[in-house]
Amino acid sequence: MVDVKPVLLPMESNLKLTTDKGEFLPSPTPYQRVLGRLIYLTITRPGISFTVQLLSQFMHQPTSVHMQDTKRLLRYIAGTVNQGILLASTSAATITAYCDSDWAGCPMSRRSTSGYCIFFGKSPVSWKANKQSVVARSSAEAEYRAMALTSCEVTWLTHLLKDLGLTNLPPAVLKCDNQAALAIAANPVLHERTKHLEVDCHFIRDKVQNGSIVTEQVPSTEQIADVLTKVLTVKQHQYLLDKLGATTHNLRGSNKG
Repeated sequence: MVDVKPVLLPMESNLKLTTDKGEFLPSPTPYQRVLGRLIYLTITRPGISFTVQLLSQFMHQPTSVHMQDTKRLLRYIAGTVNQGILLASTSAATITAYCDSDWAGCPMSRRSTSGYCIFFGKSPVSWKANKQSVVARSSAEAEYRAMALTSCEVTWLTHLLKDLGLTNLPPAVLKCDNQAALAIAANPVLHERTKHLEVDCHFIRDKVQNGSIVTEQVPSTEQIADVLTKVLTVKQHQYLLDKLGATTHNLRGSNKG
C-alpha cells in the first residue's frame, strides 16, 4: 500500500457486500489483522465506522472482494491521515445525540444498521455503527430501535458525567429524522403494530416522560448519524463529517527557520 492513489470515499456508492462474490482467501488471518487495526482506528475516525463494521462481518470467511474493499478503505485513510476529532476547550455542558438507521440494508439478512453520535457540548464523545440483531418490519421500527440503542448510551453518559460532578445537566436532546418513530416515543398508548417493540417503547418513553431525554426531529440532510449508516455522496459525506467535528487538523505545526 505504498504510493497509493487516495479516494474520496471509504466505500463505493451502492456497494452491497455478500459472501458469494470473489474467491475465499487461503487464510483469513491477514484480513483479520487489518480489520483489527481498523476497528481500533474508529476510536478517533467516526467517518470510517460504517465501512469497518460492514467489512468486519466477514472476518471468518473473507473473500478477494472483501480484501479489495479493505484496500480501498486504506486508500481513503491514506488521503485523510490528518483527519481526526478536535475536542472543544469551551462549550456548554449539554448532551445532544443524533441517531439514524438504514432499513433492511443488509442484502443477505435484511437487517438494518443503527448509527448514533453523541456530543458533549460541541465535541463528539461517542459514536457507533451497529447491525441490528433482528429484522425490522418497517423503517419506523428500524429507526426506533436505533433510538433505543442511542438512549442507552445517553443514559450511561449522563450517569458518568454526574459521577464526575456535573449534577445539573439539562435534559439530553435526541434527534431523529423519522416522524413515525418520534410519534411512537411520544405516544403513551402501545398499539398492536408496536407491541413487538414493547421493551424499547417503555424504555424510551420512561426517559421522555421523566424529562431526562427530549426528542426532536432533524431534517434528513442535517442528520449527522447518516454517515454511520450508509455510503453517501462525496459532498454529503464531507459536509456531515464537518458537522460531526471530524475535520483535517495539522497538529505538527510548521518548521520555520
